[in-house]
Amino acid sequence: MAQQTELIAPGHSMCAGCGIGIAINLLSRAVTKDVIITNATSCLEVTTSAYPLTSWNVPWIHTAFETASSTASGIEAAIKKMGKKWKVIAIAGDGGTYDIGFQAMSGMFERGHKVTQICVDNEAYMNTGIQRSGGTPHGAWTTTSPNGKVSIGKTQWKKPIVDIVAAHRIPYAATASVGYPMDFIAKVRKALENQPSFIVVHCNCPPGWKIDNSKGPKIAKLAVDTGANPLYEIENGKLRITKPLKNRKPVSEYLKFQGRFKHLDEKEIKEIQDHVDNKCRELEAREKSGLEFLF
Repeated sequence: MAQQTELIAPGHSMCAGCGIGIAINLLSRAVTKDVIITNATSCLEVTTSAYPLTSWNVPWIHTAFETASSTASGIEAAIKKMGKKWKVIAIAGDGGTYDIGFQAMSGMFERGHKVTQICVDNEAYMNTGIQRSGGTPHGAWTTTSPNGKVSIGKTQWKKPIVDIVAAHRIPYAATASVGYPMDFIAKVRKALENQPSFIVVHCNCPPGWKIDNSKGPKIAKLAVDTGANPLYEIENGKLRITKPLKNRKPVSEYLKFQGRFKHLDEKEIKEIQDHVDNKCRELEAREKSGLEFLF
């Protein structure tokens, strides 16, 4: 049975059906009260004037887009100096992780701070107007990668953030999804025991993905079941797939529910399918090899 530590009080500023709200609820089932959280500006912490609209039940600090990791680094250093045993978690969206906050996160991991960074990845800068990020998938519509006569949407592929972070030789890095709750909870617990660590959890966004509010977890689950968002972990340099990639559903089953992909034609969907197939084969080969990095 998953334990429950209510991280946030009832009521928040997120949209109905927001995957980030689900992720934080699941996070609550994996942590104890002895936790301090830094939180970059994101959909989780939209503010009005100087006041956040989400109330936390644990020590927490709201940071700028780019500073969740550097703030967490300072907190971890202070805890160490005081001889305390609190766990530190840095939370940021894909914009505050893949892009704006990457420098601070890289430095934190390179220095070896005992921090777990969690990226709540809804695949665009959703709270500032649905602009594309390094986490936005190929072919997706956003306000800064619109589809039209000369573009299919975002033309670049999603940045492989877990591989990039794992290259820092940290003990633990993993992907997760709100569509597979127990997998995420188990990975958070493992990450907290193997810091410095990193988890990117795939979170649906109703307005940004152009989906029905009630369908988010189902669509997030389809991302895993089609291989568009494979679940794996890299622990002490060794990769392990946590949801088998055999008998995957066609990626079109994931794309068809989302308005951000409705403009794609069969040729473009096949290109995405080929990319997903190659990625899954690569992960299976890396798992079979038994060795990822030499520490």
